[in-house]
Amino acid sequence: MTVPVEVARLIQTFERNIESYRQGRYNEAQVRKEYIDPFFKALGWDVDNTKGYAEAYKDVIHEDAIRVGGATKAPDYCFRIGGTRKFFLEAKKPSVNIKDAPDPAYQLRRYAWSAKLPLSILTDFEEFAVYDCRIQPNKTDKPSKARILYYTYDQYSERWDEIAAIFSRDAVLKGSFDKYAVSEKRKRGTAEVDAAFLAEIERWRDLLARNIALRNPDLTNRQLNYAVQITIDRIIFLRICEDRGIEPYGQLQGFIGGTEVYPRLVALFRRADDRYNSGLFHFLREKDRTEGPDELTPELIVDDKPLKDILRSLYYPDSPYEFSVLPPEILGQVYEQFLGKVITLTAGHHARVEDKPEVKKAGGVYYTPSYIVDYIVEHTVGKLLEDRGVEVTEISRGRGKKRLQTPVMNRPLRVLDPACGSGSFLLGAYQKLLDWYRDFYAKNAPETWAKFEEPPIACAPDGSWKLTTAERKRILLDHIYGVDIDPQAVEVTKLSLLLRVLEGEKNLVLFHNERALPDLADNIKCGNSLIGPDFYEGRQATMFDDEERLRINAFEWHAEFPHVFQDGGFDAVIGNPPYIRIQTLKETQPESIPYFSRHYQAASKGNYDIYVVFVEQALRLLGSQGRMGYILPHKFFNAQYGQPLRKLIADGKHLSHVVHFGDQQVFAGATTYTCLLFLDATQRDDCTVARVTDIVAWNTARTCVRGTVPATTLSAREWNFVLGREASVFRQLFATPTKLKDIALRLFQGPITSADPVFLFKEYGETNDQIVTVRSEQLDRCVAIERNMLKQVVRCADIRRYSASPSALVLFPYEVVDAQARLYTSDELQERYPLTWAYLLENRTVLECREGGRFRDSTWYRFGRSQNLGMWEQPKLLVPYMITRLRAYYDPSHDFYFINVTTGGYGITLNPETMSYPFLCGLLNSKLLDFYLKRVSTNFHGGYLAANKQYIEQLPIRTIDRDDPSDVARHDRMVGLVERMLSLHKSLSVAKTADERNAIQRQIDATDKEIDRLVYALYGLTDDEIRIVEEATR
Repeated sequence: MTVPVEVARLIQTFERNIESYRQGRYNEAQVRKEYIDPFFKALGWDVDNTKGYAEAYKDVIHEDAIRVGGATKAPDYCFRIGGTRKFFLEAKKPSVNIKDAPDPAYQLRRYAWSAKLPLSILTDFEEFAVYDCRIQPNKTDKPSKARILYYTYDQYSERWDEIAAIFSRDAVLKGSFDKYAVSEKRKRGTAEVDAAFLAEIERWRDLLARNIALRNPDLTNRQLNYAVQITIDRIIFLRICEDRGIEPYGQLQGFIGGTEVYPRLVALFRRADDRYNSGLFHFLREKDRTEGPDELTPELIVDDKPLKDILRSLYYPDSPYEFSVLPPEILGQVYEQFLGKVITLTAGHHARVEDKPEVKKAGGVYYTPSYIVDYIVEHTVGKLLEDRGVEVTEISRGRGKKRLQTPVMNRPLRVLDPACGSGSFLLGAYQKLLDWYRDFYAKNAPETWAKFEEPPIACAPDGSWKLTTAERKRILLDHIYGVDIDPQAVEVTKLSLLLRVLEGEKNLVLFHNERALPDLADNIKCGNSLIGPDFYEGRQATMFDDEERLRINAFEWHAEFPHVFQDGGFDAVIGNPPYIRIQTLKETQPESIPYFSRHYQAASKGNYDIYVVFVEQALRLLGSQGRMGYILPHKFFNAQYGQPLRKLIADGKHLSHVVHFGDQQVFAGATTYTCLLFLDATQRDDCTVARVTDIVAWNTARTCVRGTVPATTLSAREWNFVLGREASVFRQLFATPTKLKDIALRLFQGPITSADPVFLFKEYGETNDQIVTVRSEQLDRCVAIERNMLKQVVRCADIRRYSASPSALVLFPYEVVDAQARLYTSDELQERYPLTWAYLLENRTVLECREGGRFRDSTWYRFGRSQNLGMWEQPKLLVPYMITRLRAYYDPSHDFYFINVTTGGYGITLNPETMSYPFLCGLLNSKLLDFYLKRVSTNFHGGYLAANKQYIEQLPIRTIDRDDPSDVARHDRMVGLVERMLSLHKSLSVAKTADERNAIQRQIDATDKEIDRLVYALYGLTDDEIRIVEEATR
């Protein structure tokens, strides 16, 4: 791409005048107007808003500089797409040496790092520096720190393609900017603002918890957690208000000098109560406020030292944060992690911070990315707003009346997150509603609306229309609702929403004793979204003490939100419900399990996860025209425990829209397999499904495979959602009447020892015909075991198509006769296998203590489970569990064992009179059945899939008609090909030279293709259908 003519002209003009520009008289405003503005116009940006977009949708925001403490508190330019910030640009006059001056770089990086923008630009036109702003800025950094691109004005022509490929509006719109940012992150490594701020407030929590616990020995655990959390919240809120110009800059910093810091802070908090009215600052009883005041924290004793440490870290130059640009979403993401820990008190009343039990089990807390929040909000709240029409209403104004267009709102559109956490979904919904109302007023006689006594809209200095603070408060109170079982989460949600109310405010003007913020006590509540007060019915009151009642926290929806349910329920239920398996619930919330099974259809089967209960509860909470949008695991589409929920959704025809992410990972730092699930309260004829194979492409350009699924095809059976050209092939296979479970005598998993470190040996060596030396993981040394006590074990990776090689041995203290296993007595072992018995005695304590001591009896050396112990010494097929493609091995010589499922797999036995092992082995190793399995099983990261019993038993099996000679011929042909494959693989395993191995491999490849062709013929596929399968299984 040649440099645009206007840019070439800019370069020439700048070169002619460069010496005078460097003198310092040529100021920043001039360079912006004469060079930077036209430069970015040439890159396609509407710098002057010639299209007349409202403030929220402008391409470029020229920030009004706020002078605070002698420093400019806003970046010069913010470049956006659809209202979303993409990068900042900080402009300097040409007399500034951008390459070598540290302050401008530090200033820019603080802005962008705090706003969590990946890249931003520092330029005076003479120099153009690009910084990776995910790297935490430090006041001692050199100006070259985190600088990833650097141009001078005389390089613009030759490097225009490179600049435009990243920073042109078109490149940003198409995702090139984001892809470049991702590639730079992989190269350099980063320390992003949310991780750094999390570490900072975790340090504050530790400081405050230890000190408050020490100085206030009568506090309970709950009181200590509340006191620490609310103090941090109040400090953060006021500090953000300072940088936004709402509070006097440096007022908190002023407390660093002098003594009695906490009493002075409490006095400031009380003044904030007068000004803001939110539950964040609520110290006096007031009429019409349902929530009681905070009578705890004003009376606390807190030492000066921890408070001064915290306050000092909030200000330049010690603080890398620029709070004026720190979005509430980032704060929410930080708090999501922060809330994963809890303060506990030791017996000596010392504070200790530790993971919550459910968080520890889940491996951490992972916040929902903003692009997921935005999508869910758009497809719930956004869709519902689209249905809201406009009507002409007569509105009183002064002594007269005015006919105005108003939204058709018989009642407010009410949005709920029943597990609101840090409030990210409610923030997204609130922003959507703010934008919708502002656009409505701006398009419908804004001048008239602005003249009301309490106007909902006002004209900004730049001529755009913005909602008044009073209107922002009204919208929040009318529309946004949240519940969480964690009281700290409730407070954080309130904090995030209150900051959003004040966003964009610089000089807060209040009238008629008005206070700036709403009281959210009636909107955001603490309670157990899944357990009602009927939990206590039939139970004695003495069964639960006060602490247990607080922990259970039963919640009565109709009593807590009576006005909502008088109108029929919520219009939208959105969020990311908890993912907690029933096994964890048994440890952390055992009393909830019987309640769930009695009250929720979704909790009636198997080892369910609590998110299925949240889905059912959402359907109950919705009004008649309501819509649910969740991000949750897609495992329930196929898992047995998901059957009741699938039936509930299918019977009600609630399924509206699914975005299936397959093995694509949404949550940073976690391996979870998720989807976006949208349900409608009303019945739907069909649902739209999008399958995503590249999450970056989907996020930037919505690239995916789309399709429509009729509601009549959904039932309690597994939901597979095969779309596009593959759907017809899948449906044909699905319709095959015979499944693997119909022709298998048994489909069984490997033995479960419950003590693999004792019984399983992954390292071993020959000693003699009777003795084998093995390495015991339990004893961490080698021991000798009788050969007759050991069985060969194959694991997932050991089984290939048509071959297997054992990689472990298992000590098997059983005798197998006619597929029945009998445990050797202790006398038999001592007499016939003394080495084995001696080894078992060494491990007796470990073996007896399995499963809480269940094995403290005379047969303490038995395996953990008795199922399937005798099944392995007979002809069988072996199918591994964790695979990248379906594969099977025919084991005719009774040799090989699996141990458990996940490291092994399944064995299959047949009646040879109805189905031969080689024939089925050929079907299972074919591309066609691999194609089918990949569309019904659970996919994992890296292309792996789980060959669970529930999936492989549903594989469609082509049976043979023994009365049809051509069918019999196909069968015999398959058996011959499979026997050839088994023989070739044996030959390959003993081949000595490369030429020999290559020759055998070519025969294997040719035979493999013959088997696939025969399978296609057996299943009756056309040439087009064969091409679909071949393309899909490459």
